[in-house]
Amino acid sequence: MALRQVRTIGDEILYKKCKPVKEMTPRIAQLIEDMFETMYENNGVGLAAPQVGILRQIVVIDVEDGSQYLLINPEIIETEGSQTGQEGCLSVPGKAGIVTRPERVRVRALDENMEEFILEAEGMLARAVCHECDHLNGELYVSLVEGELKNVEDMEEEEA
Repeated sequence: MALRQVRTIGDEILYKKCKPVKEMTPRIAQLIEDMFETMYENNGVGLAAPQVGILRQIVVIDVEDGSQYLLINPEIIETEGSQTGQEGCLSVPGKAGIVTRPERVRVRALDENMEEFILEAEGMLARAVCHECDHLNGELYVSLVEGELKNVEDMEEEEA
């Protein structure tokens, strides 16, 4: 496993659409391991392949519920409700903003064996799925922020 450099806002790769993964290769398997390690090292809850410079439809998520999620070629097929809350991103360091996302999502994806499955997510997991899937389409959460993008420290003080 190896840490990868997280690309930050302004890097053109973050604004490009990703290509589907056609088969699991040793290289893709290594990328997935590296993505999990990079996400944990940076205290993130999700990471998409373009954030480490790879234009492939791969997402890793761990929202601290004890489960790791790997979504290859994810497609959100259903959404329900809404939730509004603070969101940040490893590619936009030190900043956060208020974003409205679906409360529940169903996503179709492939697992590490390239087998299709459906994930039903709600709350923080649903937010993370939407956020990371946006990355695969070259979109950053900053375009959805309600109001201003703020320094994380300022938002933490407001909540206290």
